[in-house]
Amino acid sequence: MAVEFPVVHGHPNRLPFEGVLTLVDVASDKAPSGARGHRVVLTRAAAEAALPSLLGMAVDYKAGWDGHDARQKCGIITSAEVDGKRLTVAGYLFARDFPEMESKVQVEGAMGMSYELADAHVADMSASVWTLTRATFTGAAILLREKAAYRSTSFRLKRPAVARRAALAR
Repeated sequence: MAVEFPVVHGHPNRLPFEGVLTLVDVASDKAPSGARGHRVVLTRAAAEAALPSLLGMAVDYKAGWDGHDARQKCGIITSAEVDGKRLTVAGYLFARDFPEMESKVQVEGAMGMSYELADAHVADMSASVWTLTRATFTGAAILLREKAAYRSTSFRLKRPAVARRAALAR
């Protein structure tokens, strides 16, 4: 599922990214924010039903790269799909507006992602691991992989900074 944006070669504020936002049908490695200390499982059915809600949502980051800051919106999600157990996303960072991001997110393998939800339905609130059977995505955060609830998430730029600078110089 994707929203098509026209290609604008050398656009100074569109830096393409891709990432693994979460895993489906897999328990989180640790409790995400808002889960009251519970690890969670996002079901495949819930993830697939919620995919349209990801399109056009913002990507944010928090100073220190250790959580979410919904007021620090630094990009937009333009595509999302469930691929096996991975829910993958792609989009653009606002590179000109947030120049500090490019150097930080270039560190190979260091960055991960975390989803932001509303209207989540938990199958059994008394379970030790909460199973999410319904949700609406309201955004995503870029953070250090070690701080993410799912350690196997990832975030990377689609093209190296050197190539981007060369394109901007033209």
